Amino acid sequence: MQETVSDLKILSIDVGGSHIKATILNSSGELQMDYKRVPTPEPADPENVIDTIKSLVDGFPEYDKISVGFPGYVKEGTIITAPNLGTDVWKNVNLAKKLQDELGKPVRVVNDADMQGLGVVSGTGFEIVITLGTGFGTALLQDGYLLPHLELAHHPIAKKDSYDDYIGEKAFEKVGKEKWNKRMQKVLKILKTVFNYDYLYIGGGNSKNLNFHLDSNIKLVSNKDGIKGGARLWLKKETNPMMTAVNSFENKIPAIQKD
Repeated sequence: MQETVSDLKILSIDVGGSHIKATILNSSGELQMDYKRVPTPEPADPENVIDTIKSLVDGFPEYDKISVGFPGYVKEGTIITAPNLGTDVWKNVNLAKKLQDELGKPVRVVNDADMQGLGVVSGTGFEIVITLGTGFGTALLQDGYLLPHLELAHHPIAKKDSYDDYIGEKAFEKVGKEKWNKRMQKVLKILKTVFNYDYLYIGGGNSKNLNFHLDSNIKLVSNKDGIKGGARLWLKKETNPMMTAVNSFENKIPAIQKD
């Protein structure tokens, strides 16, 4: 029997600085099982991360394809940078191929914020997704299509500090909740001025620590919502004619449309 898009079961994996999460989705991004997570191993080198993923998904229901969100710059399934896991051990690692060899199913890997963006945006106008976790993730989408990925986390914001240094997990632990919130207000003001977005979505573990009023066009989203973006990586080319190569999934994938 020939496989169709509607038949697909997709293993969607989110690799984070503190946890690795996974679930099974159908082609519409609907969870087919409970969302599972385990701590990210230390050291978080390729061998340990892949072993952790294998252990996490052992016993999962059957799946046809695999989608992975990874915290760094990804090109054609290969990791270029991994600032919160260690670029020195991840640079030029073809994670898609390694996971495909280990799990025996086709794999597509994109930046983690980009995958979350595909899962949560409305698909109308200019939308931004930011993630507040170990580091600061960003994804930009226009009418539901990913724009070229920017590692905004490493752009300077204060003296010698990058966004990662300024509002990442280490900064939160160092300066405390109140000062971190003041910094977040500054960051959101900068994003609003620079990008003039239609809607902004905030995810990641530290989003729960925001304690100030958010504009009406800002919404908090969960990691569980974001992992649904893994389904969108496997749209057929005829569904989206702009998908011509694996690296195009970083900037030309339509997000899951909301009702």
